[in-house]
Amino acid sequence: MEKIIEFTRNITLAPWWNIVIIENTLGAYIIAFLTLIGLVILFKIFRKIIISRLEKLAKRTRTDIDDTIVGAIETLRPSFYLFVAFYIAVRLLTISDILQKILDVILIVWITYQVIKAIHVVLNHLFKKRIDKGDLGTQGMIEFMNKLIKAALWVIGLLLILSNLGINISSLIAGLGIGGIAIALALQNILGDLFSSFAIYLDKPFQVGDYIVVGDHRGHVERVGIKTTRIRALTGEQIIISNKELTSARIQNFKRMEERRKTFSFGVTYETTQEKLKKIPEFVEKIIKDIEIARFDRTFFSEFGNSALVFEVTYYTKSRRFEDFARTHQEILLAINKKFHDEGITLAYPTQTLYLHKSS
Repeated sequence: MEKIIEFTRNITLAPWWNIVIIENTLGAYIIAFLTLIGLVILFKIFRKIIISRLEKLAKRTRTDIDDTIVGAIETLRPSFYLFVAFYIAVRLLTISDILQKILDVILIVWITYQVIKAIHVVLNHLFKKRIDKGDLGTQGMIEFMNKLIKAALWVIGLLLILSNLGINISSLIAGLGIGGIAIALALQNILGDLFSSFAIYLDKPFQVGDYIVVGDHRGHVERVGIKTTRIRALTGEQIIISNKELTSARIQNFKRMEERRKTFSFGVTYETTQEKLKKIPEFVEKIIKDIEIARFDRTFFSEFGNSALVFEVTYYTKSRRFEDFARTHQEILLAINKKFHDEGITLAYPTQTLYLHKSS
């Protein structure tokens, strides 16, 4: 047995491919081949057992983060495992510098590609959740951000590959920087609106469907685009405002209101008795408190008007919808009118009384 092993060590193979593979003993080839087979089997076991267990574990959990991790791992195809095994096996042999460089280049490019693909899976998962939770107006922006980040990843990956290959990328990065500055100056207004759209998406001062007021313009937000935002006015026309203008303007968002506050006044005639005047705040308070979505704040006798004794009322509607607010206010006014009619209290209206004095 020892003689056979010694014999294999002394035998060398010198085929035509020694241009790239320097002469190795038969034992070295056997060890490299066994290493290749062993690593292939090991990688297959990893893929079959480890990933299958991760998939079973992912099905048991409620979160989808582990599903994303499994998806990222599954981007590693059998061909990648096979090449890694081949690369490790070949490194056990004495090979030429040319073949070593070729294998290093392929490995660097392939690893960079696989890492970027895995990151793509994670990004698709994150942005898909945003799209599902978002509205129609922001879906285009989210998809654009997804594509922009992916493009940036490929550029970074290319630079990493060139750097690992020994290529000086300093001048290339400087050139990209100068080109980027030139493009930024040429597209200054467009880029301003683009970054403003990102600010609107991230900060969310308003969303599609919100009723907002921007300066002299008001209406419901229909779409938040990359460059502009479209608002549908109550009179029917569409108002288009640049995103840069929106991020620098003061915006009133009426949909974000939890309650709507209302203050109004009414007057009763000067002929109303003192006893009835004292009961009026009690009547109004009870009317408002009997309405489910109304919250009473205060009511009081506020002033002596020109032709009426004026009372002021403040209440809140516990709804952000204007329809609920208008309906509640109507209900309160009708109830006050009915109550005053039943109690014999007369609501005042502008009148003038002319007194004639006959002199002696």
